[in-house]
Amino acid sequence: MRSLVYIFLGVIFGVTMYKAETASWFRIYEMFNFQSFHMYGFIGSALVIGLIGIQIMKKKEAKDVDGKPIVIQPKTKSIVRYLIGGIFFGLGWALVGACPGPIFVLLGAGVLPMIIVIVGALLGTYLYGIIKNKIPH
Repeated sequence: MRSLVYIFLGVIFGVTMYKAETASWFRIYEMFNFQSFHMYGFIGSALVIGLIGIQIMKKKEAKDVDGKPIVIQPKTKSIVRYLIGGIFFGLGWALVGACPGPIFVLLGAGVLPMIIVIVGALLGTYLYGIIKNKIPH
């Protein structure tokens, strides 16, 4: 039953992204050209909701679905790692026209070339897992 709730929430999230046109390459293009506030409003509201949610989870000492306490580790202070990661993320976003969440929304909307993007994203994540201990922190 619990899995159905998560699937339902994922579908609602996907439909919201699709209907709000945040998975649209044209909206993303407008955002990067500073021609539309639409995407900044959507991303900004997601940031605020996430920030509030994390603070509530910390304050109430929330537990995961298995009843274990959720522990949020402090981020390592490093400009280089975030700069390199941000460049890769931004380049991928610019080349594909979507960040990780919308690629699944676009696949669900019938944009079949997103299968290639999803395979690439999973492969990149796998490779990062292999080499993460060998790259500078």
